[in-house]
Amino acid sequence: MTHPVGYLMLVLHAHLPFVRHPEYEEFLEEDWLYEAMLETYIPLLEVYAGLERDGVPFQITMSLTPPLCEMLADPLLISRFDRHLGTLERLTHAELRRTRHTPLEECARFYHERVREARRTFEAWGRNLVSGFRHFQEAGVLEILTCSGTHCLLPLCATKQAARAQLRLAVRNYRKHFGCAPRGIWLAECGYGDGVDALLHEVGIHYFFGDTHAVLFAEPRPRYGNFAPVYCRNGVAVFARDQESSKQVWSADVGYPGDPDYREFYRDIGFDADYDYIRPYLHKNGLRRNLGIKYHRITGKVPLHEKQLYNPHVARDRAAEHAGNFMFNRQHQARYLHGVLGRPPLIVAPYDAELYGHWWFEGPWFIDYLFRKIAYDQTDITTITPTRYLELFPVNQVVEPCPSTWGDKGYFEVWLNGSNDWIYRHLHRGEEMMLELARTFRDRSPLLDRALNQAARELVLAQASDWAFIMTTGTMVPYAEKRTRDHLHNLYGLYLQLKENRLEERWLAQLEWQNNAFPEIDYHDYL
Repeated sequence: MTHPVGYLMLVLHAHLPFVRHPEYEEFLEEDWLYEAMLETYIPLLEVYAGLERDGVPFQITMSLTPPLCEMLADPLLISRFDRHLGTLERLTHAELRRTRHTPLEECARFYHERVREARRTFEAWGRNLVSGFRHFQEAGVLEILTCSGTHCLLPLCATKQAARAQLRLAVRNYRKHFGCAPRGIWLAECGYGDGVDALLHEVGIHYFFGDTHAVLFAEPRPRYGNFAPVYCRNGVAVFARDQESSKQVWSADVGYPGDPDYREFYRDIGFDADYDYIRPYLHKNGLRRNLGIKYHRITGKVPLHEKQLYNPHVARDRAAEHAGNFMFNRQHQARYLHGVLGRPPLIVAPYDAELYGHWWFEGPWFIDYLFRKIAYDQTDITTITPTRYLELFPVNQVVEPCPSTWGDKGYFEVWLNGSNDWIYRHLHRGEEMMLELARTFRDRSPLLDRALNQAARELVLAQASDWAFIMTTGTMVPYAEKRTRDHLHNLYGLYLQLKENRLEERWLAQLEWQNNAFPEIDYHDYL
């Protein structure tokens, strides 16, 4: 068969930590999910649906992590997102009246229509967005990756059993939501260390993604650099990030999202509007917060109060221009690399999914235009998914990847430093407790099984890499520290009650109600 000059593998990593607080009617950190649903996941589903409707050929890869899938399918959170949408529907109606015959009127009408379309998409997928992504995977245009159970950074686990339990949980969760086994995984934080590939092979994972230096610094050095996958010695494949395509999007200086015509993230009506006017749309505590209605554009490096008005039509045109530029650069990159390598290069372009729509509002438009331009405006590059690529190119070099992560400095430091290193002695002690409990109380009674499964649930929730990351970045640190302490406290409490033969069923039921993720969790994974 005839191959193109090169292949582009666009990978979006969709993840949020499990945040669900039924004990409160409203909870600020739950807004992370609702904002991502409205600004990223729903717009992406709309893009895929439009491409499917128009018969545009495309291939994209996404991770949908177990915590995210659990939240998207959770009845309580679905009902709260419905409430969130209702609030925005009322607000956009009010904005149509408030902005009439003002320079803001056109933008207000844009937001009004956008929220209405989001409602239609939400309802069209049965109010469960996981079903939408599953549809596109079954249609053959999307390949969905899993992730370690709670986005746990596997090399920082103290025991092989705990790391394996995270992966087994991920596989079961994936089967529950998508009806099949996952072929690939997005390792949390692209974190690879010695022995991780063996655990992936054990649970049936065929490939994973690493940062550039995971492959470039492999032993032996890869013949094709990071422009072809490599195999670990057990046959698990590794795909590595391309730095050039990443820079065009991620860079704060030259990246597309910084264009002056794009929407300014930090000017929001929740803070700009008169308080008495905006008060009915805030949480009951009355604190100002982002509501997603933003009337200003980036403009340039000027103070927030000097930002100029946003025009979504101009911004959409800029997204089309940037999509064309990105494609043009990938064409030239592919031609050059093809000449050097003597084979079609694979350009792996991974990003946090939430960049597209939440942080970079125009990002979904960019993806839409990019796929359409690649399909009809050139013949050099073709989009592809990991499984399809390995089917076309099954023979690849065998190496030992380099331990690494993505993020600042690329070697775990974001998740292990002076701001967060205190958590690991407690997490590691929690692993030891869980192993001891599983060995000691295995298959004694249904009540003990419930307690053991809840202990495992508390451990995996504490192991989420998000908490260490937040401690490093300095945002919402009290919440991250509280979540870590609370889950470990619950695990320690269950440990002591089981060891001392005084299990409190009422407290156990409270924990099961409050921290209810992963009903498929199985403490036998720790044996």
